Amino acid sequence: MEFSIAVLGGDGIGPEVTGQGVRALEAAGRAFGHSFSLSYGDIGGVSIDKHGVPFTDEVRAMSGGNDAVLFGAVGGPQWDDPNAAVRPEQGLLDIRAHMGVFANIRPVKVYPWLAESSVLKPGVLEGVDMVVVRELTGGLYYAEPRGRRETPGGIIAEDTMRYTEGEIERVLRIGFELARGRRKKLTSVDKANVLECSRLWRAVATRLGREYPDVELEHVLVDACAMQLIQYPARFDVIVAENTFGDILTDEASVLAASMGLLPSASLAGVPVAGQLSVGMYEPIHGTAPDIAGRGIANPIGSILSVAMMLRYSLGLTEEAAAVERAVEQTLEAGFRTADIGGGASAVGTVEMGDRIVAAIEEN
Repeated sequence: MEFSIAVLGGDGIGPEVTGQGVRALEAAGRAFGHSFSLSYGDIGGVSIDKHGVPFTDEVRAMSGGNDAVLFGAVGGPQWDDPNAAVRPEQGLLDIRAHMGVFANIRPVKVYPWLAESSVLKPGVLEGVDMVVVRELTGGLYYAEPRGRRETPGGIIAEDTMRYTEGEIERVLRIGFELARGRRKKLTSVDKANVLECSRLWRAVATRLGREYPDVELEHVLVDACAMQLIQYPARFDVIVAENTFGDILTDEASVLAASMGLLPSASLAGVPVAGQLSVGMYEPIHGTAPDIAGRGIANPIGSILSVAMMLRYSLGLTEEAAAVERAVEQTLEAGFRTADIGGGASAVGTVEMGDRIVAAIEEN
């Protein structure tokens, strides 16, 4: 069976890690008898430099015309002028909106072989295996009005948080469905003691919870959740949060796993229920890491595990996804480490880590 994938490496280490993700994808194809038609495009800063915009019409058509998108990262110091007319991050926001991917799914799992590499005590990390679902196309990052303006009293900056009942319900439903297939516990994160949007969020979560009597629902304020993620992370199963809260909490949760370089994500346009497939964009959660770009030392595991999520949620290849995940675990268990996860003087580079995981996929 042939599938079509758009590959958008972006900036910094993005092309380096997505290159290894593609290798893992093709290895899974060889092992299970699938082929992948790959199309490549620019996005973010590299697109600004080449085309004057961070998201071209060509890439827009490409992102909507394939089974899935494998994404790298965008941004870098050379495009960091906050007053610039165009910025790399606009490309990321635009492709999310264009594809209609409204939920970002970020699994956070602590591998026992890496517990000593975390900044937290290994005892705190025992049993940590959670999924954080972040609403992706609403809230402060998208709503209008926004901007800055001059007033007699000085400059005023304005952002707007806005959510509809429907936007909240669809992302919470993804959380409930995921929880139903896991340990059956959902943590809905809000700031209902202060924000009107959060009061609506809590009301929708409560109403929707009645449709899922087998799932335990709890409401946790975002500041309390941030604290508990460090104190008692193993208590969480599935966490669902609005855009800004989710952005912050997922980066915090990544610290549990020893490195952001390990963690994948899936941005979906549908609810993955009863084997239903969804258009999706798949990317590691780390940024462009310009300080190590081009040095061949970036950790490709986040991108490779994002490929596993792509196989599962957009292509319906669950056995193939599990094979990729097993290969990553076997490679880590065998002691191979990139510099960010304690490799030290014996650290392997980006390509060698990819070599090891590809070999493990083909041996399974």
